[in-house]
Amino acid sequence: MACEPDGDCPLCARLVAYRQHWRANEPDWHNAPVLTFGPASAGLLIVGLAPGLRGANRTGRPFTGDYAGDLLYRTLLEFGLAKGEYQARPDDGLTLVDTRITNAVRCVPPENKPIGVEIRTCRSFLTATMKGMPRLRVIVTLGRIAHDSTVSALGLRRKDAPFGHGAVHQVAGGPTIHSSYHCSRYNTNTRVLTEAMFKNVFAAVTAELRTGTYTKGG
Repeated sequence: MACEPDGDCPLCARLVAYRQHWRANEPDWHNAPVLTFGPASAGLLIVGLAPGLRGANRTGRPFTGDYAGDLLYRTLLEFGLAKGEYQARPDDGLTLVDTRITNAVRCVPPENKPIGVEIRTCRSFLTATMKGMPRLRVIVTLGRIAHDSTVSALGLRRKDAPFGHGAVHQVAGGPTIHSSYHCSRYNTNTRVLTEAMFKNVFAAVTAELRTGTYTKGG
């Protein structure tokens, strides 16, 4: 299975129809599956939910062009997992350091809510992405859907690696999973996720990447 869908992926009829609608309405937008960003040699993979309509679906780069990206890339820069300057556009020159970013669902879904069959169908790309990372050591899952799909892609039972902000699960013979609430504007506005909570997760992640051990995030 290919690691990435092609630009006209036909696998999910509802997402195809939504893509075609926005291609007609906004022909200058990306309006296609959003590909993984960062080197395949990375030790860290960050898994989000799906492209935002006016974020990654518009710009073509994960978490680029909306508030979630503002917080994520600011945090990555602070912890040395990115370099350059994030300017919310794909040609801003920002690069990732030992890090990749992808989504559980590669196409923008209506109301930012993929349905079960779409999540399961797109999981084949997530599985292939992880298998194509020979140095993968740590995965950060942003939100429950991304977490559960990642757990399933790794061949685990969800009850054996339940989602929880700051939770850490070691996969036997595989990567460690660190989970976080999604860095959406809604979650931060409602204080479900504070910037400090988000940074704590990445402090634990970078400690593990650098030393092989982790301190529980929170």
